[in-house]
Amino acid sequence: MAIKNIILIGGAPTTGKSTMAALIAKHLNLPWISTDQIRETMRLVARREDHPKLFNPEGYDAQKFLTEFSASQIADMKLEQGEAVWPGIKKFIEDDYTWKEGFIIEGVNILPHLVAKDFADNKKIRVIFLVDEDTDRIKDVVYNRGLWDEAREYSDDLKPKEIEWVLDFSYKLKVEAEKYGYPIVKVQKKSDDLRAVLSHIPIL
Repeated sequence: MAIKNIILIGGAPTTGKSTMAALIAKHLNLPWISTDQIRETMRLVARREDHPKLFNPEGYDAQKFLTEFSASQIADMKLEQGEAVWPGIKKFIEDDYTWKEGFIIEGVNILPHLVAKDFADNKKIRVIFLVDEDTDRIKDVVYNRGLWDEAREYSDDLKPKEIEWVLDFSYKLKVEAEKYGYPIVKVQKKSDDLRAVLSHIPIL
């Protein structure tokens, strides 16, 4: 019987997690899913009053959200949302029986301390974190794609705050990944990125 391989790809927004997941999926012939999809499914059945951190703050648009909260506060809120989404990710990993050969999960909600807490001794699971420290690349994504919504839907005046919280989130994630000994790839948004990631996730 083939061993089921599970690959977890974490990282801040703009690091190219979805692109990398798609490339690895094609290379290894494995399906992939985003933690965004898992989070949205959880939101369909959870009540905001019971699981407030699973949801974005109620009554906030981009203007209000990015004005009232500091970059550090936003980064911490995103980390807390990862905590809230983790039970759904964990259940998916433990209970999925559809993808018998394995699968890839990517997203900002994959946090090192949670993986270490629940799967430190699970040899089937490969974990890697992507980091992009190029501010110009992050700026390009924020201004042209957008994080809160499509870039054209909200003011460019708000976007420096988004760049700031992405960098803060990325730094905190990197520190935690190093603490738990998980591999980190500093992406260059080039073809070599795939080779670098694959070198850290040997398949059984």
